[in-house]
Amino acid sequence: MPFASISPAELGFIVSGLLAAGAVTGVLAGLFGVGGGAIIVPILYETFRLLEVPEEVRMPLSVGTSLAIIVPTAIRSSRAHNAKGATDRSILDAWKVPVVLGVVLGSVIAGFADPWVFKLVLVLVSGANATKLLSGNDAWRFASDLPRGSAMRAYGFAIGVLSSLMGIGGGALCSMVMTLHGRPIHQAVATSAGLGVLIAVPGAIGYAIAGWGRPGLPPLSIGFVSLLGAALLVPTSLLTTRFGVNLA
Repeated sequence: MPFASISPAELGFIVSGLLAAGAVTGVLAGLFGVGGGAIIVPILYETFRLLEVPEEVRMPLSVGTSLAIIVPTAIRSSRAHNAKGATDRSILDAWKVPVVLGVVLGSVIAGFADPWVFKLVLVLVSGANATKLLSGNDAWRFASDLPRGSAMRAYGFAIGVLSSLMGIGGGALCSMVMTLHGRPIHQAVATSAGLGVLIAVPGAIGYAIAGWGRPGLPPLSIGFVSLLGAALLVPTSLLTTRFGVNLA
């Protein structure tokens, strides 16, 4: 049973780590328009490993909990960026339906996919985005502006699926797509913050349903969403989101 072999000192270390991770997540959410899932998922995964959560549910539990944590952070970040007038509402309008459909599909996949699927998607997408950012030039550009019609909707659907499988708010993917099509980084960051709301809310609900009744889940879990993990990370992330927005 998870928690059974954890000493008070180890539990205190885990709680402190989760609170610190929440603070970093809030800063990143405001600064880069991301939900912080790229940080939350690995930290939750290692935390659940220490708590002896079975490997077959550890990764989807980390992803689902990450999406739940992102919900309030994304809402606060989006509102703050909207107040500064940097969000492109037309992009959110074009993506809102395909993104949600993609998130739903990702949640369905989460119900039966092996843990390596989540890890592979996280590594490949994060690696591609890191390579682009570290290149430090404009050579990575597909076009001078975003496409319209079916191609634009395909982007939204892909962002929804991948974000759902990675446990992120879609900010990293949205920013990458927008900057690859000539949009300024500040606009990409602000728009990404709004996209996080469209991804995190249905994603958290989908993972709660997908993991309902699965054996091996730790106490205080609703499907693949750990209420304990969310309760520890959400407060500090909300406190530091505004700081990240001001930095941006």
